[in-house]
Amino acid sequence: MEKIIPYGRQNITEDDILAVIETLKSDFLTQGPKVLEFEKNFASYIGCKYAVAVSNGTAALHLCALAIGISEGDKVITTPITFSASANCIRYCGGEVVFSDIDPNTLLIDIPKVRLLLEKSPRGTFKGIIPVDFAGRPVNLEVLRKLADEFGLWIIEDACHAPGAYFVDEKRNIQNCGNGKYADLAIFSFHPVKHIATAEGGMITTNNKELYDALLIYRTHGITNQSALFQNSMEFANGGDKSAHKYPNWYMELQELGYNYRLTDMQAALGITQLQKADVGLIRRKEIALNYDIAFDGHKNVVSKANELKKDESFSHAYHLYIILVKDRLGLYNYLREKNIYAQIHYIPLHLMPYYRQFGWKEGDMEDAEEYYKQCLSLPMYPTLNDEEQQYVINSINEFFEK
Repeated sequence: MEKIIPYGRQNITEDDILAVIETLKSDFLTQGPKVLEFEKNFASYIGCKYAVAVSNGTAALHLCALAIGISEGDKVITTPITFSASANCIRYCGGEVVFSDIDPNTLLIDIPKVRLLLEKSPRGTFKGIIPVDFAGRPVNLEVLRKLADEFGLWIIEDACHAPGAYFVDEKRNIQNCGNGKYADLAIFSFHPVKHIATAEGGMITTNNKELYDALLIYRTHGITNQSALFQNSMEFANGGDKSAHKYPNWYMELQELGYNYRLTDMQAALGITQLQKADVGLIRRKEIALNYDIAFDGHKNVVSKANELKKDESFSHAYHLYIILVKDRLGLYNYLREKNIYAQIHYIPLHLMPYYRQFGWKEGDMEDAEEYYKQCLSLPMYPTLNDEEQQYVINSINEFFEK
């Protein structure tokens, strides 16, 4: 096949294009009504009280770290199988990253291992935990919340892979990823390979009004124009006029060291139309996953890590990634590239990146994560992948192992 088949890609349709054009013709390119509309629609979709749109998923994590109060020396737990931003946001605030190994079956952070880590350290050693809904499989945050409460930890859920995913709690209620029921904060990414694309972009969700207000301040330079929050006197704000009875319209205050992490109105307009197609895209992702499941069920050389043939009704997978484990990963990767199939690796264990090795992390520290990395391969997974293209991927994998 001459056409390149990537592991993931955006699906931009005419309604997306028209929405962006309409915004380009409007009065606001940024800081306008589309951002608030996108936030409200996303909060409704996820089922949370508040949503804050930001420039990207990394910015979302950084703002969460600021709002939750990570400071110099604070120890925070996260998984080594994730994109670097899940850990880097801790470092941005001067905190210390402590990795905890994955469950080799789910590929998510192993909650019993987190318990062991907490129990062997003096109480108060750790401030919080950042679990990741890796590949689109949700962490059971009800279980993690109980552990976090036991040890006085906050939770920031990295749900970048999992809009539309959910787990079922003990009362048989569906709990959407990012709904704020168990995590203090959650974040999403709108990078083109994700379920919802705004080129770059991210969203933070929460049910905590105090955290929501802090996020709004940090997102926009640490500046507020809300008079109820002003700290300087009315007299000062009015240039020394003692007769003034209200703050002037021009007045605003820099109250924190914030950042410019805003989303533009063009991106928000795209996000609104993309969100409208999210459920349809998720249905297609599940169809693609099922096709892979059937193709690799019982395969002697391929192990699927998301097999719906062994369906677990305690959760619903969002399938950002479809991951297989193979022994000759390098050989298969190169063979697929020759066939114009651009499979990918998710992820190189973060604790073994040179930046984190400097803090003493070494090979052997996260045995399950390291063993997973030696074999993992992410196959093409996106809604516009058609049946012919997917069959070509499957056939190419079978051809490699039949050589």
